[in-house]
Amino acid sequence: MFQLDPELESFRQDIRKTAERAFSAKAAYWDEKEEFPTENRDLLARLGYLGMVIPEAYGGSGAPVIQGTILLEEVARVCFNTALVAQLALNGPSRALAVLASEEQKQRWLPGCASGEYNFAIGISEPGAGSGMTDMITSATPHGDHIVLNGQKAYCTGGHLATHIFVFARWGKTQGPRGIGALVVQRGMKGFEVGHPDRKMGGRGMPEVELYFDHCRVPMQNVILAGDPDSTRSFKRLMSSFGPERVGNAAMCLGVAQAAYEAAKKYSQERQQFGRPICEFQGLQWKIADMAVQLHAARLMIYRAATNLVDGFPDPLEAAMAKLYANEMVQRVTNEALQIHGHAGFTRALPLERMVRDSRGFALGGGTTEILRNTIASMVYGRAFDQRRS
Repeated sequence: MFQLDPELESFRQDIRKTAERAFSAKAAYWDEKEEFPTENRDLLARLGYLGMVIPEAYGGSGAPVIQGTILLEEVARVCFNTALVAQLALNGPSRALAVLASEEQKQRWLPGCASGEYNFAIGISEPGAGSGMTDMITSATPHGDHIVLNGQKAYCTGGHLATHIFVFARWGKTQGPRGIGALVVQRGMKGFEVGHPDRKMGGRGMPEVELYFDHCRVPMQNVILAGDPDSTRSFKRLMSSFGPERVGNAAMCLGVAQAAYEAAKKYSQERQQFGRPICEFQGLQWKIADMAVQLHAARLMIYRAATNLVDGFPDPLEAAMAKLYANEMVQRVTNEALQIHGHAGFTRALPLERMVRDSRGFALGGGTTEILRNTIASMVYGRAFDQRRS
C-alpha cells in the first residue's frame, strides 16, 4: 500500500469527515433534481479548498498535486457532483492561469478563484472537434486593442454558471495545432451567449452547455497565449498546463469505485441466501477480491503520477496511464458492485445505479480511453503517430 506521510494522512481523514458530514445527505438530491450543488461549492470555498493549489501569493494555499488528488478522491467517494466542482477549481483554468498568465492577469483573477468569487470554466471542444481537438475553427482575430472572437464551443462543464471562460481559439488561417492560443471571456461581454444545459446520463448536478461567440470583442489584456500561426508552441504550452486534470479525473474514479466496493463488501456480509451470508460463496469472494486488487493498483498508479512531477506537473506518461486504467477500473468495479446487490442495486433506492451512470463519463472527458492509448503509444515509441488521413 502507498504510504502517505502523517500530514497527508491527517488531511485525508479531515476531508473524509467533512465530506461525509456535509455532502453525503444530498448526494442523491443533486442527481435527482439535476441541480448544481451551490451550497457545497460555497462550503468548499469557505474552507479554502477551491484555492488549495493556487499559490499563496494569490490567496491560495500552494498545496501539492497529491493533496488535491486526495481531496478529489474523498469527495467523489461521497458526492460525485461536488467532486466535479472541486475538480474544475483545482485542475481547471485557475491552474493554467497560475502557470501561463502574466503577473497582472494572476493578480486580477486568481484571488477571486481562491475565494470562490470567480467561477472559471473551459471552452475547448466544438461540435466538429472532439477527440480531434486541433480541428477547432473558433477564430480569434486581432482588431486594435481587442480580439474579435467567432465560433462555437460544446460540452462546456458548468459554463452556464461560470463568471469567466478560458477559451481555446485559432489565430490566423491555420490548420492543426499551429495558431491555437487562449484567452479569457467574461460573462456579459457583448456577442457572448450561453446555451441551455444538456441533460446527461451522469454527473447531472454539473451540466454542460454550448457557448456561442458572435463578433465577441475581448480586450487584448485577456489574452493568455496568442496563437502563433507559424508554430505549435502556444498549443503545446496550453496543453501541458492541463496535465493535472487527468490525475484529478483518475482520482475521482478511485473515489467512486471505493464507495461502490465498500457498499458491496458490506452488503455481501449482511445479505443471506440459502441460509448463509452471500460472502461465503466463492463466486462472490472472487468478485470482491478482483475489486480490491483493481482499487489497489489504481491507487498506486494515481498517487505515483501525483507525486512524480516534471516541471511541477505530473509526468505525462504516468498521468495518461493512471487515467486510462482508472477510467476502465471504475466501470468494472461499479458494475460488479451493482451485480452483487442484485435487483436492489438496480433500483434508485440505493446509490449503485447512480455510481454506474456517473462513472461512465470519465472515459470520455479529458481524453477518451482510445485517445489515451494512442497517446501512451506515442510516448512509448518516442514519436507521434498522425491519426489524420494523408
